Amino acid sequence: MFQFEQHHGDAIFVSGIRRLRLCFPTEATVRVTYTEDSVFTERASAIVIARGHVSFNVEETQTLYRLSTSAIEVLVSKASGALTVLNSQGRVLLKEPHRGGKWLTRKKVYRNLFSAAQSIATGQSIDGARAAAESFEAVFDREAFEAKLEFSFVEDEALYGLGSHEEGYGNLRGRSRELYQQNMKAVVPVLISSRGYGVLLDCESLMTFHDDALGSYWWADTVAELDYYIFCGSTLEALYGQYYALTGKPAMLPKWALGYVQSKERYVNAEELLDVAGEYRRREIPLDCIVLDWKSWPNGSGWGQKSFDPIRFPDPSGMTRALHDMDVRLMVSIWPIMTGGCENQIELQQNGQMLGNQSTYNAFDTRARTTYWQQAKRGLFDHGVDAWWCDCTEPFEADWAGAVKPEPHTRLCINTDAAKKYIDEARINSFSLLHSKGIYDGQRSATEDRRVLNLTRSSYAGQHRYGAVTWNGDICGTWEALRRCIPEGLNFCATGEPFWTTDAGGFFVANDPALWFWRGDYNDGCRGLTPMDALQPDAADIGCRDKGFWELYVRWMQYACFLPMMRSHGTDAAREIWRFGEPGESFYDALTAIIRLRSRLVPHLYSLMAAVCRTGTPMLRPLALEFPDDPITRQVDDAFLLGDSLLIAPVTEPMYYSRSSQPLEGRRHTRRAYLPVSSDWFDFWTGIPHAGGIWVNADAPLETIPVFVRSGSILVLGPVRQFTSQLPDEPYTIHVYPGADAIFTLYEDAGDGYAYERGEYALIHFRWDESQQQLTVLPREGRFPTMTATRELTFQIYADTGLKTETVRYDGAEVRIRCTER
Repeated sequence: MFQFEQHHGDAIFVSGIRRLRLCFPTEATVRVTYTEDSVFTERASAIVIARGHVSFNVEETQTLYRLSTSAIEVLVSKASGALTVLNSQGRVLLKEPHRGGKWLTRKKVYRNLFSAAQSIATGQSIDGARAAAESFEAVFDREAFEAKLEFSFVEDEALYGLGSHEEGYGNLRGRSRELYQQNMKAVVPVLISSRGYGVLLDCESLMTFHDDALGSYWWADTVAELDYYIFCGSTLEALYGQYYALTGKPAMLPKWALGYVQSKERYVNAEELLDVAGEYRRREIPLDCIVLDWKSWPNGSGWGQKSFDPIRFPDPSGMTRALHDMDVRLMVSIWPIMTGGCENQIELQQNGQMLGNQSTYNAFDTRARTTYWQQAKRGLFDHGVDAWWCDCTEPFEADWAGAVKPEPHTRLCINTDAAKKYIDEARINSFSLLHSKGIYDGQRSATEDRRVLNLTRSSYAGQHRYGAVTWNGDICGTWEALRRCIPEGLNFCATGEPFWTTDAGGFFVANDPALWFWRGDYNDGCRGLTPMDALQPDAADIGCRDKGFWELYVRWMQYACFLPMMRSHGTDAAREIWRFGEPGESFYDALTAIIRLRSRLVPHLYSLMAAVCRTGTPMLRPLALEFPDDPITRQVDDAFLLGDSLLIAPVTEPMYYSRSSQPLEGRRHTRRAYLPVSSDWFDFWTGIPHAGGIWVNADAPLETIPVFVRSGSILVLGPVRQFTSQLPDEPYTIHVYPGADAIFTLYEDAGDGYAYERGEYALIHFRWDESQQQLTVLPREGRFPTMTATRELTFQIYADTGLKTETVRYDGAEVRIRCTER
């Protein structure tokens, strides 16, 4: 039987060697710690940065203890310590099995000692340089635990989260997940339920999740104690607000990050970068950022040096000035791995700031993070580089070879054993979190005028604090890979890490049977030689000629238009828009149209980003989290919500061409999409309304994908801009979709820098009153130095009798528009 005592604001329950501690960091969050040691550890957390205490009430019955705040109630079984969590209305949110649900198995933890005279084996993989220590001594370090946390889920609930993986799972009920960092796995230890609660496991080791024949549980490889948080909210905003109360609010990205980002593997010199940026400007196709992939460092200097090759980039400051003169930003790839005796590697080695392979810097060391940043600053940032692409942030990847993909458990062992060789096994999942922190802290110490933007291949809970956007790794150019992106991106964003993207078109376009991961579907006109040829300077200078790939690329770009970052990237074939035809040709025109639509969406997207950062409202949402009472949404994993208004249904199968440019005959150019209950929906392209709770066969010609707008919504669209800061005073178009009350808050600030943290921003609230058929633009709140004081606003209201249009000059005072055509 567990006995209760209260100690310094914590509830402590003891039964023999078992010790259970509960406290309430917020009114709607309970922290649970369980150990079989005599005391709890007071370890610092890399994930949770706020550990407040609120008071709680305690009641005791014959069989349980009841702990409660104003928003959450926890029942603790006296017999087993099993928890039952309820919301303030008495609804059961989550239960642990009656036998207890919390299990620890004691284990010994060893660490490896590496001598100064050790031999280091180096090599070149498809994914970059690698180094491995060939000799070391394993010594006992401490005792710890394996942990198992069991749940009893309710039959009709849906679960999302745990990050972005490969399988293409949506709702995680009936699924399992292996949680370790790998090229195409970005782990976040957070689960979110359609019943209005979330679970954060404060653990940095290898984990697995099961909701299958083996049971419903979370297993952790190495912990000092079992430490987790259960939080709840009656709305998604309230729910994610609890997560951010623990882990900190997301940092705003620069506004230009929402524009189109052009990348490929790879641009090889300054001339090519400037020519591509200039061609976009000449063609009047919006572009905000161009990306310089790996090997920008000096030829022959070794891998990963954070400075420009003086031959290919003779004047890096002049190059960035020329890009900035075109209003194009530059993102540069940097790596945590340095080999070949480059200057950066030697400096970190001499400072004792490398991991045991003497090639991967120790991101767990504050001093090493500072040194790494200083290298990036003097070699890149001081020359005008605007953003970072922190590649290979796992940072060890051991299975990226061979023709046959290893079995899942084999891959787990290969990759985690490689990481444990150099990193404490309790922390192998959090390298990316600390690496991102180093970049963020470093740049903020250098300037407050430029926001941090860091594209990273791995992630972890809390990484949103550091200006990070995660992409899902080097996936293949196939229709199936595109389909899998949709649910995986939703699971990633469901964790509360809000900014996610993908390589539009897939990274590997061609197929190489010698490598299990290089399995694109399109060889026609691609590189077509050996994988190592992709590392040559001219490897991807031509476009793929296969119209099957052209169609896939258009559909992928249409999907990417509605992601937090719209970015094209890949190897085998160049991705610039003119590789897909010329003006007046269908593929070129479709790509132009979707990039221009992205430009028009920026005011709306920026407001959604601000809502994430200010209030916790998520940008990308699985349908089941927004419509938990609609059972069909739990099975829909190929569509999503952008904000609470736009339902996006990407096209994930070919309609015009198969491989080798073979025309597809008799294909219908429609896409079946589900419109959830409790709302009516408007076709975004035509304005035609549809009832909710039905499946529709939506038109999906090459130039569009199905997009629907929820009734009771307001969209703010701007003009087509060649870059996001162009035409700051131009009119906005406000689209109003009646059927229910609506409110939308337009957020504006300088677009860059951190003055917004000091309150330098403005809010304009648009409110639609359905009963009065009236739109009100409320008085502007706040201001900032470069604010547009007066702007022309054109309102388009989709009334029953047709489209009502009215234009006003908004100067910050209240405006009312009444729609009488009912």
